[in-house]
Amino acid sequence: MPLSTPRDVELYLHEHIPLSQAMGVRVVTAAPGGVTLSAPLAPNINHRETVFGGSASALAILAAWTLIHLRLSAAGIRCRLVIQRNSMSYRKPILDEFSARSLPPDDEAWETFLRTFERWRRARIRVHSVLECRGEQVGELEGDFVALGD
Repeated sequence: MPLSTPRDVELYLHEHIPLSQAMGVRVVTAAPGGVTLSAPLAPNINHRETVFGGSASALAILAAWTLIHLRLSAAGIRCRLVIQRNSMSYRKPILDEFSARSLPPDDEAWETFLRTFERWRRARIRVHSVLECRGEQVGELEGDFVALGD
């Protein structure tokens, strides 16, 4: 299924990563140059009436994963893409609908990633996502993702 619109990407995520549907994830933008996902507070709330940290982390990981997935698809590369490790920083409690915006890796890192995958059928790349709520940055993720050849 070609993922040519944000709605296509959203349907793909909901079907293949069911947690995204349970969280109420919506795809705001989805392109090889960047992905922004949003989620409402209600299904992600904790006992303090803020966003559960696991939900915030999941949205940030999902935005980064989706960006790499789209870029690999655009390059015609089929593989399994998994997160290897991540570091999450929370700056403020998240009190309302929130979003995660993935930042594309620089061109040199991307080209190295592609060359490594082509040679070894396995490659790793670091991607960053920024969490936002009400126009403020409330957290950030740094994640290492690994592409594994089929």
